[in-house]
Amino acid sequence: MTENLRIGIVGAGLMGGDHVTRITNRVSGASVSAIVEPDETRGAAAAANAPGARSFTRIEDAIEADALDAVLIATPGAYHEPVLLPALEAGLPILCEKPLTPDPESSLRILEAEQKLDRPHIQVGFMRRFDAEYAKLRALVESGRLGELLMVRAVHRNPDVPPSYTQSMLITDSVVHEFDVTPWLAGSDVRSVEVRHPRRNSKAPERLREPILVLIELANGVLVDVEMNVSIGFGYQVATEAVFEQGVARIGQPQGLQTWHDGTFAIDEHRSFTTRFADAYDAQIQRWVEAVKRGTIDGPSAWDGFKVALACEAGVAALDGGIQQVVIPERPAFYA
Repeated sequence: MTENLRIGIVGAGLMGGDHVTRITNRVSGASVSAIVEPDETRGAAAAANAPGARSFTRIEDAIEADALDAVLIATPGAYHEPVLLPALEAGLPILCEKPLTPDPESSLRILEAEQKLDRPHIQVGFMRRFDAEYAKLRALVESGRLGELLMVRAVHRNPDVPPSYTQSMLITDSVVHEFDVTPWLAGSDVRSVEVRHPRRNSKAPERLREPILVLIELANGVLVDVEMNVSIGFGYQVATEAVFEQGVARIGQPQGLQTWHDGTFAIDEHRSFTTRFADAYDAQIQRWVEAVKRGTIDGPSAWDGFKVALACEAGVAALDGGIQQVVIPERPAFYA
């Protein structure tokens, strides 16, 4: 492995472009050497922030040109499998933005392909695990200082969503994060999912029935409720309250400039995930780069991504009503 890890970014949209800037300006020991993007305008915009990077329209062409040492996949989830398979065949280390793939069947195909290699090569980009507040909350759970964890209350609120955002994406693009981070916090897998529909927000796009309340039961008995709300207007907010036997802990509270004026109090709130989790993304990429140089991963594996795909499948089914069970098969020794 070269001292300076050459990273190929696949997908140059909002997420991919953000990672190009991050690696170029804030991550040490790595550089963006290739940008794979079929849209010429997006590719050129990303390349402008990555001096020396070569541009390609297909991952296969970048691999054949020996233009990269590792792959960061930032395309929409539906396009992950066609990138993951050739990258695995080439034996490349991979950081794949969530989800691993959109459904358990395709995720299972990725697991099977990865297990032909000598070790796990895929890290899935669930960045909340790298957020300092989430890390402190997990350490508190593990310490037992407040007793056993009993319940988790979570909110995920967006000011709005683009026209491409569909009803199922409430689960597969948003609650998907809770399906990863709450089992990580609580140390237990998802056992069942239920979705309840309160009064509909009249400000929501006509195609969406939201907000929703998602009830998640973990195998250890911890109950999680998630308010998923994508038309809240005021800003982007992700917050969690953990209820223990002997106390309560909260993370994700608004921070920043506070003002008192004309009889009112105000505090700044985020407008996008790119600022709310900026430090978490930085830490995730930096730790992944360092792990690649050690020949390992440092975060959620493809197996974790597969478990989340199972939970998402249940969550989408639960949008139509009923409690949906999540059956997780035995973990392969490869991922132990």
